[in-house]
Amino acid sequence: MSIEIRTLTTAEEVNAAFRVFLRAMVGLPIRDVDATEITEAGRFLGALDGDEVVGGADSYTSRLVVPGGERVPHAAVTHVGVLPTHRRRGILSRLMERQLKDAVARGGVVASLRASEAVIYERFGYGVASSARPARVNLSRARLRPGVPAGGVVRIADRTATVDQLSRIDERVGRPGAIDRPPGWWRLQKHIRESEPAPSYTVVHSTGGVDDGYAIYQPRDTGAWFTSSERTVAVTDFVAVTDDARAGLWRHLFSLDLVDVVAFDALALDDPLPLAFADRRAVALGAPADETWLRLLDVEAALRARTFGAEDPVALRVSDPLLPANDGVYEIGPKEVRRTSAPAGLSTDVGTLAAAYLGGTRWRHLALTGRVTVHEPDALRRIDALFATAELPFSGTIF
Repeated sequence: MSIEIRTLTTAEEVNAAFRVFLRAMVGLPIRDVDATEITEAGRFLGALDGDEVVGGADSYTSRLVVPGGERVPHAAVTHVGVLPTHRRRGILSRLMERQLKDAVARGGVVASLRASEAVIYERFGYGVASSARPARVNLSRARLRPGVPAGGVVRIADRTATVDQLSRIDERVGRPGAIDRPPGWWRLQKHIRESEPAPSYTVVHSTGGVDDGYAIYQPRDTGAWFTSSERTVAVTDFVAVTDDARAGLWRHLFSLDLVDVVAFDALALDDPLPLAFADRRAVALGAPADETWLRLLDVEAALRARTFGAEDPVALRVSDPLLPANDGVYEIGPKEVRRTSAPAGLSTDVGTLAAAYLGGTRWRHLALTGRVTVHEPDALRRIDALFATAELPFSGTIF
């Protein structure tokens, strides 16, 4: 029987597609959740074999912060999976290609996802645009330098913090790669925290009476908590809009009683945390891993939305087999971006452009690995200067 790809319309279909996602992911600790409460109506695509949902691809309506601070319409792609009984039939490809076209029709400028497998998504035009790494702070060695700001006021908000309060703080983050977190995302995170055996704690930071940061953390391995020599608190969500908020939240976390290690699930690659301690070895940084897989849906709109450095313009040829409206040569300069018929100084594909778009990957490195064709030698230097950013991109949001 042929496989039908269509939007899922009923609660039964949406829940069936979410169960497919959980079955395909194998190890996710999510159970007993009504998928209609954590998804957005009309955005879950399904693959149906007769009446059975055998695959799905979902997304949230969101916005993505690009260099310069503008927030562009963004599809947060999630809940992608195919039953193991239906693999290698082209179902995933059909779902992803249909999803791209649907996102374009909705006015999306970019899409992004978090990849469970790293070899799947390049063929759909996605590129790794940001990376992150975990960190562990040994509190026995963690003495903040005297010059670290004192921070403002930290209050306990385990029972009082609302989604509206936390989302208002989160929406002020202006770092490239940050996204607006949709309501379904917040509901799913609450469900996950409430289903875990360990308690979860929330603190909110304010400066001058204005909330500008928060941290959510929970203890690990509580069964051996009072006999362990490495009692660990995991920081699962750390949001700081200002430097004072970052420092104030650090001071709270690093002064917790009965804690030996504070572990951050994910930090930006250029996070200043290691520099904050007199003993830099108080921080053990984990290996970097891909975070944001970015897809440009409308190349011209995406390029026009971000700012560029002060450098002479470069003509870049972009190819996009799945969304051919993006094909063309773009003249990129500090004052404007426009399509042009001039000869290209560089050529690449839309996924490689996505990898460089937020400033997290240098064009020189992409060229060295054969992902960029250089027609004009100086164009490579100029495009690196144009795309350079003051800080590396980072999202900090898993979805």
